[in-house]
Amino acid sequence: MHHNQEIFDLFRTRYPVFTYERYAFEISENRIEMQFFYKAGKDLSFSPVMKLELGRFAFRPLQPAQIEGLIFHIGLIELISYWKCVCSPIVEIKSFRLAQNQQQWWKKLYWKGLGEFFYQNGIQIDMEHFMQFRFTDDAGEMKKIEYQRVEESSRVIVPIGGGKDSVVTLEQLRSEREIIPFIINPRGATFACAQIAGFPEQSDIVILHREIDPLLLKLNSQGYLNGHTPFSAMLAFYSLLVSYATNTRDIALSNESSANEPTIPHTDINHQYSKSLEFEMDFRQYVREIMLDVAHYYSHLRPYTELQIAEFFSQYPQYFRVFKSCNAGSKEDKWCCQCSKCLFAYIILSPFIDDSTMIRIFGEDLLDKPSLEQYFDELSGIAEVKPFECVGTIDEVNQALLMISETRKEKYLLKHWEKNRRQ
Repeated sequence: MHHNQEIFDLFRTRYPVFTYERYAFEISENRIEMQFFYKAGKDLSFSPVMKLELGRFAFRPLQPAQIEGLIFHIGLIELISYWKCVCSPIVEIKSFRLAQNQQQWWKKLYWKGLGEFFYQNGIQIDMEHFMQFRFTDDAGEMKKIEYQRVEESSRVIVPIGGGKDSVVTLEQLRSEREIIPFIINPRGATFACAQIAGFPEQSDIVILHREIDPLLLKLNSQGYLNGHTPFSAMLAFYSLLVSYATNTRDIALSNESSANEPTIPHTDINHQYSKSLEFEMDFRQYVREIMLDVAHYYSHLRPYTELQIAEFFSQYPQYFRVFKSCNAGSKEDKWCCQCSKCLFAYIILSPFIDDSTMIRIFGEDLLDKPSLEQYFDELSGIAEVKPFECVGTIDEVNQALLMISETRKEKYLLKHWEKNRRQ
């Protein structure tokens, strides 16, 4: 764990106010381009640009007035990536004034969504003091924002991440509903999964090109504060815009019950906070009360455990050679075979997919790899803390290991498990 407390305290003094200056957007036939403008102190300005390509799903003419509130909110969630480099004690918002209950809502999302960031950086601060909102005198009233509630239809938006979970959601829903696939910053695995599911062209997919302002990357390399932000919460707000733009009410995520387990036992610190049921319910309530119930966001896989999802996935061998859920290897579209995410996927799928197929999928036998012992201990509960990754619960990992303990007992990590597991 890094101890960045001094840097944190220094930056808060140097950059006492972080300002969400404004947002801008442009609508053309089948795309929406947005830009957000943030400022910290006199010398830091960020203006990232995002492009949403609607492909063949631009089902209706878009009204700027009805998009405005959705885009303002996307700016509030994108803000977190930029705020965290200096952690200013005051976040000033110029466009609209948030009511007291909204301020509480956003504060909770920032706080819990950054739990891992504070922990990994060794920063001590409490929820009350880490930031306050402030509004300029001319900030508009939220009540004046227009929203249009999207009506029910047989269509459903399915975000595709390229891993096993979204494949299962796609396959389970596609027989009964028309699917609108949604991908953020496409890569090999996401496109390949969409193609196998019956979406061969780019125009068959709603695509968000999301950029990080180059200045932020530069500051990170200079030692400004950096760490995990709640990606799934950002996806949630973008999906509302996709819902409005494609006239499709239902948004089906692929977050499973396992996402609720904290990464650090007996704390609120959860790498997957914005995939948890707690966030999902908070988000739904916010959309209902503040945004005229514009869309319906839920997780199709919430009732299932990672083990059940792995079993479902094993029934779709057509995806075996293309799916990937490794973050380290994602740029090159491969399993890196060195990280806890790869090892978790390997363990959870092993009870349902035979040994030689598993080795073929990953390119090597991860159960027979001594260098993964530390990650193995974190995943199986031999170590105290789980990896900061989207992985299943400790019980599920042990259940999967139990299921393969006879057939693969010669493997290095299974011998190690037999010797060290908590009986």
